[in-house]
Amino acid sequence: MAIQLQQALDVGKYIVTKRLLGRKRFPLVLMLEPLFRCNLACSGCGKIQHPTEILKRQLTPEECFAAVKECGVPVVSIPGGEPLLHPQIDEIVKGLVAWRKYVYLCTNGLLLEKSLDKFQPSPYLTFSVHLDGLRERHDQCVDRQGVFDKVVQAIRAAKARGFRVTTNTTVFEGTDPKEIQEFFDFLAMLGIDGMMVSPGYSYEWAPDQEHFLKREQTKAMFREILAPLKAGKKTWNFNHNPLFLDFLIGEKDYECSPWGSPSYSVLGWQKPCYLLNEGHYSTFKELLEETNWDQYGRASGNPKCADCMVHCGYEPTAAMDAFQPQNMVRAMGSVLGGV
Repeated sequence: MAIQLQQALDVGKYIVTKRLLGRKRFPLVLMLEPLFRCNLACSGCGKIQHPTEILKRQLTPEECFAAVKECGVPVVSIPGGEPLLHPQIDEIVKGLVAWRKYVYLCTNGLLLEKSLDKFQPSPYLTFSVHLDGLRERHDQCVDRQGVFDKVVQAIRAAKARGFRVTTNTTVFEGTDPKEIQEFFDFLAMLGIDGMMVSPGYSYEWAPDQEHFLKREQTKAMFREILAPLKAGKKTWNFNHNPLFLDFLIGEKDYECSPWGSPSYSVLGWQKPCYLLNEGHYSTFKELLEETNWDQYGRASGNPKCADCMVHCGYEPTAAMDAFQPQNMVRAMGSVLGGV
């Protein structure tokens, strides 16, 4: 199964507790960015376009632990940059796992195989590996030949050592749905523990601004990509709430929950949202209390939000919707092996 049963139960308990306390806005996943440096320069990425003095900085393990404690989330995603470039990434992960946080260490995979000795397999640790397609497509997306083969080798090595491995795929304009379906089949044969897929967002700092999907394009693209899954012809193992997949194909109409996936980095607590560049707060409390949340999401009329359907904003909404009586059986069924 993609999302582990224990993780689903722990996150569900967390959500119920927050609701019983009357909390309207609370985070589910912390996007913990210990550094922005990377060993690739992908054309669709807006996270590495910082001045050199910022790229040289990195969070200490103590700063990482303090941020997690401050917001109290059950799940911590560690993106970047490339987190495996951080000299103390093993200490950071070990500390969070000891706290029984579900850690998703996001990596482009180039350093994964040589870094495996730094970590211990755990149900609380998952390597989330960036792969945007089969060999030609992925190498084109990361602007370097040979990356796909090295990443696949690293995934096999990690699985052989007993680690949980999922993949993270971004879909851009011009993607061939049939090619993505073949890619999903390949990942299934590779034996990964789950797939994440999301439409690309037009980062303001991304070098390539021409290949991000508009909202109706996203729905049409994902309807075609996921048609075999919906028809019961495929059993692809997605690391998603199935309600989020319904949203991607237009069967659900959600509003964004920008407080659901806050981001903390060397710059502080990022103002909404993870995908924008609108400044930072010093504390998580300031982020929650001083942000005008009505300025974000499609209903706000904010043009930056009009076409966004990215998982970091809408997966938290789907998680809330899973607690509606009509959705609970399906949401839990997906954890137990259903679609």
